Amino acid sequence: MAAALLTFPSNAQEVPNSTGTGRPRLKAPAGACDCHVHIYDPERFAFVPSNRVPASHAALPQYELLRQRIGTTRVVFVTPQNYANDNRATADAIAQLGADARGIAVLYPTVSDAQLKTLHDSGIRGIRFTLGNTSTGDITPSAIEAFAKRVAGLGWHVQLNMGGNLIVELAELLNRLPTQIVFDHMANPPLPEGINHPSHAIVRGLLDKGHAWVKLSGAYLNSRMGPPSYPEATTIARAFVQAAPERLVWGSDWPHPTQPDDRKPDDALCY
Repeated sequence: MAAALLTFPSNAQEVPNSTGTGRPRLKAPAGACDCHVHIYDPERFAFVPSNRVPASHAALPQYELLRQRIGTTRVVFVTPQNYANDNRATADAIAQLGADARGIAVLYPTVSDAQLKTLHDSGIRGIRFTLGNTSTGDITPSAIEAFAKRVAGLGWHVQLNMGGNLIVELAELLNRLPTQIVFDHMANPPLPEGINHPSHAIVRGLLDKGHAWVKLSGAYLNSRMGPPSYPEATTIARAFVQAAPERLVWGSDWPHPTQPDDRKPDDALCY
């Protein structure tokens, strides 16, 4: 069913880390979920040393302004790099929103089974891996497979933030993982190849097998031309929508930590 077009007041409240004040042209359906949000709450949960500049004004109260603006109900919080494997801010945000929230943790291989159970009870439902990032501990392809075997019984999924070249390199491993896979940011195919890069066909194959999902998020990470239309990202997203709409989820990637303050996107246009 197509969403209804809406008319919104022009004096909507400005949201930190988001450009503009308008609302989306399409009304979010009941129960709509923003599947990729990072919470930065340094006053309550200190950051670990990192080369990544943390987002500011990006705690739960500020995100609630975005929820009101775009009309989503549910949310998946993803632990950002500035917390390394400290998932307390993510778990705390879940606890505040209750049944409308779930989370994705960043973990190191030293995590115990008891700690995994505690995280599950707090609302965590997956592990995120960013390969090639030295701040994420001893995470290797073999570690991903070992983790997947440990959390399969909990019903968790493996969330992968990696470039297309690495997807090609790890194709055999991805096909044998015992959990569902979620590819962040449209699976990050290298540009200018985009959907013509061999990684796209690998991801498509996993979608067709019912073994993976793709997150429509991070348009600015998949476009050289940039806002407002992010044309290369639009081409990638449309290809996935045409092929497997039932295996896609959407995420805002708020507060857009990879983007400087003068390049924050208009979330209403990316919705």
